[in-house]
Amino acid sequence: MALTGRSALLAALGSLPVGVFAPSWAGILAVNAPLSLAILCDYALATPVRTLQFTRNGDTSVRLGESAAVHLTVANPSGRRLRAQLRDAWPPSSWLAGTDQSSSRHTVTVPPGERRRLTTVLLPTRRGDRHAERVTVRSFGPLGLASRQGSHDVPWTVRVLPPFTSRKHLPSRLARLRELDGRTSVLTRGEGTEFDSLREYVTGDDTRSIDWRATARQSTVTVRTWRPERDRHLLIVLDTGRTSAGRVGDVPRLDAALDATLLLTALASRAGDRVDLLAYDRRTRAQVQGRSAGDVLSTMVNALAPLEPELVETDARGLSAATLKSAPRRSLIVLLTSLDAAPVEEGLLPVLPQLTRRHTIIVASVADPHIEKMSKARGTVDAVYEAAAGAQAQAQRRRTAELLRSKGVTVVDAAPEKLAPALTDAYLALKAAGRL
Repeated sequence: MALTGRSALLAALGSLPVGVFAPSWAGILAVNAPLSLAILCDYALATPVRTLQFTRNGDTSVRLGESAAVHLTVANPSGRRLRAQLRDAWPPSSWLAGTDQSSSRHTVTVPPGERRRLTTVLLPTRRGDRHAERVTVRSFGPLGLASRQGSHDVPWTVRVLPPFTSRKHLPSRLARLRELDGRTSVLTRGEGTEFDSLREYVTGDDTRSIDWRATARQSTVTVRTWRPERDRHLLIVLDTGRTSAGRVGDVPRLDAALDATLLLTALASRAGDRVDLLAYDRRTRAQVQGRSAGDVLSTMVNALAPLEPELVETDARGLSAATLKSAPRRSLIVLLTSLDAAPVEEGLLPVLPQLTRRHTIIVASVADPHIEKMSKARGTVDAVYEAAAGAQAQAQRRRTAELLRSKGVTVVDAAPEKLAPALTDAYLALKAAGRL
């Protein structure tokens, strides 16, 4: 039983005349006995909470930053009218800070034998799966003096997907891909290594592309056109170890890596290449293999949504073994990891020859813009020390990148908002050069 504020108010009002005119046990009993009886009757007339029936429907997935509507249907099979306050509990990250009280609480009245639908609007602030907690109901009697309270488990899960903010760069990269593929009118020779077709020579064509045999059979000069390779294998490897948990601005490095992964997947699948995913630290955290171009992006989004950094040191040898197992034939391997000197020199470099022997490697990393800002600080003693520390960090990062390039690795090092387009540009450059 739960008493309401109305019961407390009536008890306070009844105690005033008793205290003034009849300050005795008899006076207290004269006021509280009828009130207690009314409370007991009100409690008995309240609709039992255990008999209520709940079902859910609504959104099962939503992109981070967007809202999801989850509907909760309350059925009242009893013969009494339900007057209740209801709390539809979800994890705190399901709403913006300070809005959970207004979003999760509902007031409902359900006549006997009827049902009502309530809508809870979620606005998640983090990726991953959000599971509904218990539905707590407080059923009031007709006088509003007492209530019955109980909880029901009504399971539901909303998966919060990555926001994919870099999709705005996709049209420009697709236009460049079409240009490389020879589907737009250009005066320059199409790059690539796969023969596409013959066409008539136009001013500006590379004379090295002239097909002399075809020219001899026709009355006009004929040139070969080429297109980038298709049906190549692309494996994206995400390092989910401790370095991916470091925050750049307001988000972890892993989130920027996920955004770059989605843009590269969208572009490569449109280019006719096969894209797989491996997320690894000391064991495989997520894996996508063998998906067709039509559903690889949606599968990738669902696989990446619950992925979180692990506060462990990445096992470089295990990562290399898992990568080679996932890419048994020649592939383009894109490794999204850190360019910190210690993890690279002690972990990645010893196993790098196993990967570069067979595959083309891109190492992509999230750079911290604050370090560049530090290196430009001037004016005070503290600012000069910050500038020295920033310059030292930048020099060490450049040294690590040059060390990887000397091993034949393509390195992409960019700020979070620039990493995704920079990575796709590196992919397109390799595709145009016929290095996939």
